[in-house]
Amino acid sequence: MDSAIDDLDLRLLHALQIDGRAAFARIAEVLGVSDRTVARRYGRLRATGMVRVTGVADGDRTAAWIVRIRVRPTATPGLARSLSTRTDTAWVTVFSGGTEIGCLFRIPDEGPVPLAALARNPQVLDLSAHRLLRPLTDRRWHARTSALTPAQIAALRSNPAPAESIPAASMVSEIGPTGPSAGPMPSSDLDRKLLPALAADGRAAYPDLARRTGWSESAVRRRVDELRRAGKLRFDVEVDPTALGHPVSCVLWLTVAPGRLTTVAQSLAADPQTAFLAAITGPHNLFAVTVFRDTVALYDYLATRLGGLDGVRAVESAPVVSYTKRDAPALP
Repeated sequence: MDSAIDDLDLRLLHALQIDGRAAFARIAEVLGVSDRTVARRYGRLRATGMVRVTGVADGDRTAAWIVRIRVRPTATPGLARSLSTRTDTAWVTVFSGGTEIGCLFRIPDEGPVPLAALARNPQVLDLSAHRLLRPLTDRRWHARTSALTPAQIAALRSNPAPAESIPAASMVSEIGPTGPSAGPMPSSDLDRKLLPALAADGRAAYPDLARRTGWSESAVRRRVDELRRAGKLRFDVEVDPTALGHPVSCVLWLTVAPGRLTTVAQSLAADPQTAFLAAITGPHNLFAVTVFRDTVALYDYLATRLGGLDGVRAVESAPVVSYTKRDAPALP
């Protein structure tokens, strides 16, 4: 199966980043192609593992912690898989040649990070936890959000329509229109089944979601709309950077002078190499995930871009080996 990404694929990815559950007919209308073409393209991208739409729950009282685990290399694959199956992890990656694992825990605000079992694991050599204070990017890496014109973006943001998922028989196998919450929204019995289903497949059809949850299709549709309007549910698009010509990923820990932190963060967030950036606690105060076309480009970024940026005192880098989990649950 052809795995090349072309211009139409890029425009489709951009459209999904605007609204991960936009109907294929709506996307096709904006892109000027048939809805069958859009469905076929999405099916190919999803089947090859290059693209995945996932529903991400944003709770009112949750805290995010980036945990760095130094581990014996022979134990790395198994521990990474184990972490990826946890419901409180949202990101699991292996870096530093397979000697370290990084993961993001989402836990109740002010609650303890569940690290006791990890600390007792004889394969774990060291670990540290850093509270994520503030995300400094909007999760929209420029390589997947620069294909549409302003007019096309505006058209997709107007009159959002329900998703039309690809029928199972035809499938081989970042943020939707939400607003700020008017106040706390209590979770329901439906949410406990609906949110995991959307995490696994953000474009699952409403009849399918109804079967999985045991609720009516109208109730599921209404609840998804409520959660989105309240800002409790967004849809992210997971894209393999390699498919977009950036096979080299690297996580960075930066130590920046406090007086320059905001200026440096704003500058780095605008860099095309930055896929994610956040302020954190600990000896480093910025954490970044970056992507590059090759190691030469990574060197140039470290030596020239970061080396010449006023306020950056130290940088620690670790090339990514693999992603076991992003936002969505790991696939079998």
